[in-house]
Amino acid sequence: MRKNIPSALISVVAELVAHAETHASLENLLLYADASGEPPAGNKMAKVQAWLMETNKVHAKPLDVVARIVSGYIEDPDMDANFNPIVPQVNSEFFTKKRELVRKVELILTRSNLRYMQGGFIASGDLAPSKRLDELIRDRDVPSIHREFDRAMETVDSKPREAISAASNILESIFKIYIEDNELPMPDKQDLQPVFKVVRTHLGLDPSSVEDQDLQRIITGLFGVVDGIGALRTHAGSAHSEGRKTYRLEPRHARLAVSAAHTIASFILETWDKKKSWQ
Repeated sequence: MRKNIPSALISVVAELVAHAETHASLENLLLYADASGEPPAGNKMAKVQAWLMETNKVHAKPLDVVARIVSGYIEDPDMDANFNPIVPQVNSEFFTKKRELVRKVELILTRSNLRYMQGGFIASGDLAPSKRLDELIRDRDVPSIHREFDRAMETVDSKPREAISAASNILESIFKIYIEDNELPMPDKQDLQPVFKVVRTHLGLDPSSVEDQDLQRIITGLFGVVDGIGALRTHAGSAHSEGRKTYRLEPRHARLAVSAAHTIASFILETWDKKKSWQ
């Protein structure tokens, strides 16, 4: 589903770019971001606003354009809200204002149910991994997991079969990394269910070992969700051709699978960290 850049985001991005860039660097930035049409006339702020409004009208993925524009600001360590320079900056007022505008961009994204993702991507807030999951994955610095998260979010509306494959691959990657890092024997069949069985056994995720019956139900259900994601990938995902039975997958189905994979990934990684703290 095509999503336009919210008007409030256009306004604050225009203010940020006008503050941070010259006319020449501004045009280079928006051309790099694949903004639609020729550079409009006007002052810097009016130029960015008009350019992004035109992008909203004709570009197939307007949010991708604005994500490329803001990526250099949001990912700049100097723009971090907690950044405290050891050496005073030459133009502290300029940098202070720039940080304030970056915070405004992040606030508008949140209010619009959007979220900036590392690497220049904006995802729907109801689908993007939680901040905690982002941190858990970033701490392990595993590019393959980042790629699968990006693929899942980029395709959930346009290619639900591919998003479901990505959801399964996210879990499979995490489970295999756990097995390798803990020097456990890799199962002969390295599909999702066999590698998950090794991981859950080593982590002690046995429902019978949990005294609280409500938690037992949740953990038992977790097993079923992992099996369901793996089975859906096999039967309807993009990694395999379809047989006689055709699955009528919709974005809502893919969104459910991806969101479930996010939740399970967070739980497994947090349990892993907890186990390491006991050792």
